[in-house]
Amino acid sequence: MDQLKSMRTFLRVIDEGSFAGAARAMDTAPAVVTRAIADLEEHLGTRLINRTTRRIALTEIGERYLERSRAILADIDDAAALASAAHAEPRGHVRLRCAPAFAVHQLAKRLPRFHAAYPQVTIEITAFGPVDTIDESHDVTIIVRQQDLEGEFVARRLARSEVVTCASPEYLDLRGRPREPQDLVGHDALIPPLSEVQRGVAFHRGVPGDNMRGGETVTVSPGRPVLSSASLDLNYACALAGLGIAGLPSFMAEDALLEQALERVLPQWRLFVFTIWACMPTRKHVPASTRAFMDFLLAEFGGEDADPWLVAAGCATGLVPA
Repeated sequence: MDQLKSMRTFLRVIDEGSFAGAARAMDTAPAVVTRAIADLEEHLGTRLINRTTRRIALTEIGERYLERSRAILADIDDAAALASAAHAEPRGHVRLRCAPAFAVHQLAKRLPRFHAAYPQVTIEITAFGPVDTIDESHDVTIIVRQQDLEGEFVARRLARSEVVTCASPEYLDLRGRPREPQDLVGHDALIPPLSEVQRGVAFHRGVPGDNMRGGETVTVSPGRPVLSSASLDLNYACALAGLGIAGLPSFMAEDALLEQALERVLPQWRLFVFTIWACMPTRKHVPASTRAFMDFLLAEFGGEDADPWLVAAGCATGLVPA
């Protein structure tokens, strides 16, 4: 007896509601279906289905066997799909949800490499507003958040990104370079809406995580900002233009820091630390195109609990001396 085939027949009988319906769905004779269930029950030594002339009903053990059988067959199908995907050229469509700043400053310059490696895969990107939870209507969601993730989905860490203060060299030459967070009070600030910072802006130094091990926190009450906006890209553009000092995530500021269009202010201090995750709603029956894109993201960003952008720009946060 082919036990897996018999299990699939058993599930089809229950799903179709009858032996005859299962036979039609499987394009086989009703006698073959009846024989398969009988052989399965004989092999197990118990009755799974109570039969009457009008309907079928699961026995108590049949209900439990049905639940376990579905899980087993789903795992087998997933393993088969994974094995097939390993040898199949990824093709198809991947729907991605992410924050606009990450799409513009990080994904855009990397997508040509992905396209060169996987020319049969197309990417659709939805990029509006912050993204701090998974969007199940998309194949992949890139989440940027401070807190740990919660929920039943697949998550892979891409990197850590610090939010740091930056300004143009021209602005700093004119107004001076702050040495301590308190020195920012006399500077022109580009900050989020006032309601978000009315209690003060907290600066941290030390090792990220575990409440900033070995470090300290200083809170600065901002004066009247020269610009108040929730748009990171607007703050970034205004900082480049020399309007003032902005708090920017490292993944956004990296290129400007490398080109010295922006200069890091207070290099021993950071504002926030975000973790960036690539997430999928499930690990079952994932298309080869989606797996290829997830693997590409991990290879591009490293997957470490570290900030690759500040390191690349040569201005990683200085640690407090031991």
